Amino acid sequence: MADERVRSLRQNQTEAELLLWHQLRDKRVGGLRFRRQYRLGPFIVDFVCLSARLVIEVDGPSHELTFDADARKTRWLEDQSFRVVRFSNGQVMYELEGVIQAIREVLAGGGE
Repeated sequence: MADERVRSLRQNQTEAELLLWHQLRDKRVGGLRFRRQYRLGPFIVDFVCLSARLVIEVDGPSHELTFDADARKTRWLEDQSFRVVRFSNGQVMYELEGVIQAIREVLAGGGE
């Protein structure tokens, strides 16, 4: 069942997630491998670089209604030594270059 959920999320990514995935895949950012719609413990994260312990979440309008759940997810991930960076759909769609630069800065240890 969990594998079906991951597979479904991969097949039904939002436009913003697809746009960001095209930038992250094939080690295009920092020469690091990112995975998409990846299970970490009880959660499925949008993107993760396991070697850098970095999780990237792309939040659409529905995340305004799931703020508490998102906070629990972030706390759990941080307790597992992952850094969590969140971007809105709008940031990814309209400020993609800035989003990629912010990810590079986090990977370099200069931002969050």
